Amino acid sequence: MQNNNEVLLKVDHLCQYFRLGRKDLKAVDDVSFEIKKGEAFGLVGESGCGKTTTGRSIIKLYNITSGNVYFKGQRVSAGTRSYKDAIKNARNEAAKKIKALRAEKPADDARKAEIQAEIEKINNELGQIVDKNRALLREANIDNKAVDKQHAESRVQELKAQYEEKIKNATGEERKALKKDLKNRCKVAKKSKLITQIQMIFQDPIASLDPRMTVRDIIAEGLIINGITDKEYINEKVYEILEMVGLVREHADRYPHEFSGGQRQRIGIARAVIMQPEMIIADEPISALDVSIQAQVINLLNDLRDRLGLTILFIAHDLSVVKYFSDRIGVMYFGKMVELADSDELFKNPLHPYTKSLLSAIPLPDPVYEKQRVRVTYNPLAEHDYSVNQPSFREITPGHFVYCNDEEEAKYREMVK
Repeated sequence: MQNNNEVLLKVDHLCQYFRLGRKDLKAVDDVSFEIKKGEAFGLVGESGCGKTTTGRSIIKLYNITSGNVYFKGQRVSAGTRSYKDAIKNARNEAAKKIKALRAEKPADDARKAEIQAEIEKINNELGQIVDKNRALLREANIDNKAVDKQHAESRVQELKAQYEEKIKNATGEERKALKKDLKNRCKVAKKSKLITQIQMIFQDPIASLDPRMTVRDIIAEGLIINGITDKEYINEKVYEILEMVGLVREHADRYPHEFSGGQRQRIGIARAVIMQPEMIIADEPISALDVSIQAQVINLLNDLRDRLGLTILFIAHDLSVVKYFSDRIGVMYFGKMVELADSDELFKNPLHPYTKSLLSAIPLPDPVYEKQRVRVTYNPLAEHDYSVNQPSFREITPGHFVYCNDEEEAKYREMVK
């Protein structure tokens, strides 16, 4: 369960669009949520709804289109395309208005003066929009580039502060050893990035492991990239993590093809955990595994969460597994977050018709219940009328959010009374 109310990750109006010719594929469209430190947050929805893209956008595998991602209070990712599009659209609109005004060709001087004044007004408004969006764009670019540099500098300063008193009080060989240790740790700290405190476990345990690398090389790769060169330390760390995830030391010199699916996923978990992250994004880590192995991997993640104090974003399409594992659950449909609530609350009082449809699809190993189970079909065109009143993400009861408009909000509030 979550330890406190400290927000570790904040996703603020995240949009991730992909260009398809002249059109955009809106994979993630205006998604916002927070994950508290020590919490397991479940993200569910059918295939193609944008769950995985959300996780990959958070960890900066994609440059986000618009919105912001904050980790430990710092903006680690800022969308820039929305500012560029705003400038482009404003220029196009201004050009259309000016063209229409100039096409009038009035005979009297009074109207000519009016047109000139309107053109100047349009240009002034355009200048304000361009300046505002350019300032936001500069700020976003600076944050995207500077966040890792600032993090590395703060880590170096912390290390120097830790060692300052020790070095001052030490003499001879002890002092020399401390200075050497500080130098090595500062070298590693200079290469550290804030985003590496979030690690990802990928869905496909076969495709996510390099077949040409041994298990030792796969797990140790992150440490080497971070500047750690002590082979003895790396080996000990690899052995320690292998045993932590339920494998043995002898597995370190084998290749991925020599393992079963469940063992490969344990290697993927070990690769993430060795970096000592504060948060793990588990992208459907059990969907490619047998049911019995699924339970083992879920229990392993629960054990690691308790032992290492991890915060987990658990992405899946199996609601029953997510309920068992997660403290809170967010439901996604067609790139949007449609409902967000505590795990028990969501199952007890689902409000959005898509959530009801998902819950009705959960099978139970009970033939009597299965005969009586009524599956709810979700048809967004029939369920919602957003032609006049546009929807937004709204809090219906404390901690229970639903994507709805004014009429639906009133209906949902009646339902929970």
